[in-house]
Amino acid sequence: MDQHGKRGSLVIRTAAALALWSLGTMAQACPLALVLAQDVSSSVDADEYVLQRNGLAAALRSDDVKGAIVQGGGIALAIYEWSGRRQSKVILDWVMLRSEADVDAAAAHVLQATRSNHKFPTALGYALGYGAGVMARAPACDRKVIDLSGDGITNDGFWPELAYKHFPFEGITVNALAVLGADPDVVDHFTYEVLHGPGAFIETAQGYAGYERAMTRKLYREIETRVVGDAALALDRD
Repeated sequence: MDQHGKRGSLVIRTAAALALWSLGTMAQACPLALVLAQDVSSSVDADEYVLQRNGLAAALRSDDVKGAIVQGGGIALAIYEWSGRRQSKVILDWVMLRSEADVDAAAAHVLQATRSNHKFPTALGYALGYGAGVMARAPACDRKVIDLSGDGITNDGFWPELAYKHFPFEGITVNALAVLGADPDVVDHFTYEVLHGPGAFIETAQGYAGYERAMTRKLYREIETRVVGDAALALDRD
């Protein structure tokens, strides 16, 4: 083989090696696609909405959650608000969070959001179906999780069971954050109707005053994929 042939062979081998490296990098580029679904149904009053919105932003900015995101290689994040049958609305479309600045920017966006609705009932089935549609547009990630928060049970439209039957939920885990106080059946409803997929779990908040603390625990657990006791989080050590 002449010099040109050897050089051409080296170029081909190098290109192939770079292609394999690129594919491997892309496969590891996004450990988690996370969709956060926030309740803005009529059971959530104006003060509670502010506690929920501000609590989510603070949870994202917490040292534990921010550290888990950055040290874990980043996540893809989208957020939507839900209430009645056709009232779901994206408030943060898909963004990649890889740095502390990325996380701070997402939290700032949440704080600037205007409530999408306030007078509609609790349509959990529709909310989940909408979430499946949001997840269908997600970047390619190793895991897919929908994190649904709410303070009441389904009282409008079809129930979650039908959402899981008729919408694309393959490979998606749905976790729940039940806010206590408005409906005594919310924990059972979320446990038996909303949780879906491998490793699904429920977190509870003591009213909306406890939303930030509960969301911090929940986000950390979802990102770290491990059970974390209260004492492990900086928020609970304060």
